[in-house]
Amino acid sequence: MVRTPLTPEERDRGERLGRLLREARGERSMADVAAAAGVSAETLRKIETGRAPTPAFFTVAALAEALGLSMDELVARCALAPV
Repeated sequence: MVRTPLTPEERDRGERLGRLLREARGERSMADVAAAAGVSAETLRKIETGRAPTPAFFTVAALAEALGLSMDELVARCALAPV
């Protein structure tokens, strides 16, 4: 199965998500946050650096919960800016 290439907008949204998660993590270690969310530290690293710009919904939801973020806040802050 061939995956459709991501659009520039999808890549930008993934980078915004990564920055938001990194900021919310603050001084907490990547390993601590990943463990609290039930994902690997490598998965969190890929999301934070934009190498995984379209993570699974349940991964994002688990990370949001571990970081004390609401899904509404994530959507609002990661959505494309109005043109």
